[in-house]
Amino acid sequence: MSGNTADAVGNITLKQAVRDTLRNYFLNIGAEQPVDFYGILLEEIERPLLEVLINHTHYNQVKMAQILGLSRGTLRKKLKQYGMLD
Repeated sequence: MSGNTADAVGNITLKQAVRDTLRNYFLNIGAEQPVDFYGILLEEIERPLLEVLINHTHYNQVKMAQILGLSRGTLRKKLKQYGMLD
């Protein structure tokens, strides 16, 4: 199954899940306007993404980098940023 398609049992796509989550976020904050939202968003997505990939690949950094389309050096920088480097 492609990362952009829903399966036959009605699961939503990753794009739709992100869209729905962002809509709910902005509904819940009301008139409050976040500052540096792009940075906040990246941090909120990167940490759980790396955590899931650590488990999925059994901490194989080569596989993680391939899945993410990053160099291993960039991946290690991100792991270090979040205190996940072993």
